[in-house]
Amino acid sequence: MLRKTRKMAAFTLLECLISLIVLSGSVLVFDGLTKILSQEIQWQETNCQKDWLLFSEQLLAEWQGVELIKVEQNRIYVNKNGQNLAFGQSKQDDFRKTNEKGQGYQPMLYGIAQSNVGQDGQMVRPKVTMKDGLERSLIYDFTETP
Repeated sequence: MLRKTRKMAAFTLLECLISLIVLSGSVLVFDGLTKILSQEIQWQETNCQKDWLLFSEQLLAEWQGVELIKVEQNRIYVNKNGQNLAFGQSKQDDFRKTNEKGQGYQPMLYGIAQSNVGQDGQMVRPKVTMKDGLERSLIYDFTETP
């Protein structure tokens, strides 16, 4: 009978268990981070605050250097470079920019439950309530005409 006198290097049972624990811990951490990331993406998709911020920036840019004509029937009528425009909620669920007759379609904000436009002299306050209950308002002063 032949006997091997050399010792072979091999993994012990303890080393295998430690490597399995490290591997499973890494998988659990990766799984947890993936769940957190998917929840964040879902929240970002349903959150209307970023839409409001974009809308308010667009509205302020549109109203730079324009002249207020009137506020009537929940719409804001302005004169921009000789062209009369109207801003307000449509019959749908969006706030849009149209010409003074309501023609043309340029939506600026979707998902509106209701909107209300108030006026105090040259100051205009559009107030918007989103379908998810978020309420926001913006105050703009038209006293600085071009």
